[in-house]
Amino acid sequence: MQGVIEAFDPATGTGIVLSETDGSRILLRPGSLEGSIFRSLRQGQRIIFDVVEDGNRRYASSIRVGSDGR
Repeated sequence: MQGVIEAFDPATGTGIVLSETDGSRILLRPGSLEGSIFRSLRQGQRIIFDVVEDGNRRYASSIRVGSDGR
């Protein structure tokens, strides 16, 4: 899935990604960047990610570099 960072707090490692597919908000939880090339994310940054469901919440995982191409 592809999305854009709406918010990211580097102190806690939490944030929100806006899905480009349906505009839904998907959460970033602490540790979401582990194993990726990213140390931090900035608002408006495009990323590619997988979605993991935990209960009734959706979280971004396996975060990768996004691009303008589709």
